[in-house]
Amino acid sequence: MSKIILFNKPFNVLSQFTDKGTEGSERQTLSEFIDVPGVYAAGRLDKDSEGLLVLTDDGVLQQEISNPKHKWPKTYVVQVEGTLKQSDVDQLSKGVTLKDGITRPADAELIDEPAGLWERNPPVRFRKSVPDSWMMITIAEGRNRQVRRMTAAIGFPTLRLIRYSVGNFTIDDIANGEWRETKF
Repeated sequence: MSKIILFNKPFNVLSQFTDKGTEGSERQTLSEFIDVPGVYAAGRLDKDSEGLLVLTDDGVLQQEISNPKHKWPKTYVVQVEGTLKQSDVDQLSKGVTLKDGITRPADAELIDEPAGLWERNPPVRFRKSVPDSWMMITIAEGRNRQVRRMTAAIGFPTLRLIRYSVGNFTIDDIANGEWRETKF
């Protein structure tokens, strides 16, 4: 039976168990949160993003989740700088042009700030004179920093990015920095 771990990754944590970065760097890794031998991340989540990271000891499942050709949907809660309008979100639903080509259409909707959202450490830097907005976006491809680049392409820099789900796996009932084992 395959092990599948759902981890609610905090901000500023690398999506790997060791840090092969600069000597003397003190970046947090998965090993500070998860002590389960033989599991590896199925895909990546940037250190400056939060939320669901799926880990497994099943190489086939790991490849299926992380390879964009399998089109596993990934849903994100996104806080952006500026006031989003429906017309802005509609651009994401049609696909936007990035340096590496046009994205596939995304499912995107305006939302209120999610209730019960944990505090980020360190907090998001706000500009008092600039409002912020929230949206939920689902993509089925996995380009590098794709959601951040998509929001920037429509004029709204991402302030906070939280992956809520990968396929049917979610962070529901998993506190930030915590994990649980599940079945496929």
